[in-house]
Amino acid sequence: MTRVLATGDLVLERPDSAPLLAAAAAALGAADVLIGHLEVPHTDATVTMSTDVPALPAPPSALDGVAAVGFDVLTLAGNHVFDLGQKGIADTRAHCLTRGMAVTGAGADLREAWEPAVIEREGRRIVVLSVNCVGPRESWAGSGKPGCAYVEVITHYEPRGANPGGPPRVHTFAEPRTLGVMAEEIRRHAVDDDVSVIVALHKGLVHQPVDIAAYEHEIARAAIDAGAAAVIGHHAHIMKGIEVHAGRPIFHGLGNFATVTRALSGDGDSPERRAWARERRRLFGFEPDPAMPDYPFHPDSRNTAIAVIDIDCSGTVTAGLIPCRIDDAARPVPVARADGGDRVAEYIRDITRDAGLSTAFDWEGDRLTIRLEEGPR
Repeated sequence: MTRVLATGDLVLERPDSAPLLAAAAAALGAADVLIGHLEVPHTDATVTMSTDVPALPAPPSALDGVAAVGFDVLTLAGNHVFDLGQKGIADTRAHCLTRGMAVTGAGADLREAWEPAVIEREGRRIVVLSVNCVGPRESWAGSGKPGCAYVEVITHYEPRGANPGGPPRVHTFAEPRTLGVMAEEIRRHAVDDDVSVIVALHKGLVHQPVDIAAYEHEIARAAIDAGAAAVIGHHAHIMKGIEVHAGRPIFHGLGNFATVTRALSGDGDSPERRAWARERRRLFGFEPDPAMPDYPFHPDSRNTAIAVIDIDCSGTVTAGLIPCRIDDAARPVPVARADGGDRVAEYIRDITRDAGLSTAFDWEGDRLTIRLEEGPR
C-alpha cells in the first residue's frame, strides 16, 4: 500500500518555517508521498506583475523546513504564482527542486505548467497535477508565457425578481475547451495499472464556511471521470466538505496548514493589499484575531486536517483525514480523537452535510475515515 498525505495551503513569510511545522512533523512522517500547496512565490524578486491583490514574496530559506519534514511534491498552480512574474516562478521552481522537492502546476510556458510531478514508491507511480481554477487571468500560462496550468471558469449573474441592484443568483461553470484540456492531461497519465493520478485544484469561495460553487463540483467530478484517484482542493483558506464521486474522494478544500502572512494586515506597502484587507471584513463578516497578527483568517479556519489517500497494489483507494487545529502560534497541530479531534471531526461532518453532501465518516483510532460508497443525493 502507498500512503499519500496532502495538506492545506503553505504561506511561509518567515525565514525559518521549521517551528511552524514541528508539531505536525511526526504525522507527516507517516507518508510515502507528501503533497503540499505553495500559495506564494519564494523569491527575492520585488516587481509586482499582478493587477489583483499581490502576495508578498516568501523567503527561499523557508523551504528548508518544508523539505526537512518530508514534503515530496509542491503544487504551484494558483492565483498568486505569477505575482512576481517569470522570475518568481523560475525562482520558486528552482528553490524547491534543489531541495529535492518535485513541483507541478507552473512553469515557463503552458507545456511546462502541465508537466506532472511523478513519485515512485514500491512499484507504484503517483502522478500529481496542479490546476488553477481562479483568476487573475494574467496568472495563466500560454504557449510563450510563464504562468500556471488552468481551467477557465465562467460566472453568470442573474437578477432576482423585482430587486434591481440586489444580490443576484450566481451560476458558475467550466469553459468547455480548458476543461477538456485538463481531462485529456489526466487521461494521458492514467493509462497504466501501476499509476495513480492525484489532481490538486486551486478553487473555492474564499473565507466562506460551507459553500461550494457549482463549478467546483463540475471540475472535480470531471477529474475523477478522467481517471484521477483523488482530488484535493486549496485556495479558500477554510476547510470545505468532502464529496465521494464514482467511489473516489474529493477534498473540496483542505483549508490552511502552515499559513503566516502580513499581506492581509491592512498596514502594508501596497494600496491593493490595504484595500482588500478593509473590503474582506465587509464581504465575509469576520474580524481577524488581533492576538494573531500573522494569521488574519476566519476563526473557523483553525479547524483543518491532513488528507489521507491510501492506494493498494491494485489501485484501489481508501481515504480519511487526520484532524488538526491551528494553535495560537499559527501552527497546525494534529489532535487525537479524545484531545479535540472529535470537535474538528464534528465540524467537518457539519460543513459536509450543510453543503448538501451525503458523505459518511467513521473513526479508525485517531483517524477519521471516509466511506467511499455514495449515498443518496
